[in-house]
Amino acid sequence: MGFRVELTARAERDIDSALEALTRYSPQAAARWYAALVEKVATLEELPDRCALAAEAHDLQTPLRELLFGKRPHVYRVLFAIAGETVQVLHVRHAARDWVKPDAVD
Repeated sequence: MGFRVELTARAERDIDSALEALTRYSPQAAARWYAALVEKVATLEELPDRCALAAEAHDLQTPLRELLFGKRPHVYRVLFAIAGETVQVLHVRHAARDWVKPDAVD
């Protein structure tokens, strides 16, 4: 069963912000990062429930899941929810950032 993957506006802003910061460091590295992220997020089309619940899922009282992307120390958390046959990507956050707060989930 294939799932449809959708990015929320917040997730798109998260990606744009990370991409902007990476571009200042190295445009080539930023392009590689973005291409790899798109490829990784696309894997959620198949078996998205293979990903563990995010650490803050209990506090948020929602089945928020996370897909880890990157290598240490540059790991990003792709936070998403599954609704029927749709995977909604809610956030893309650097793993060093604090957990998502209840008011930050779209």
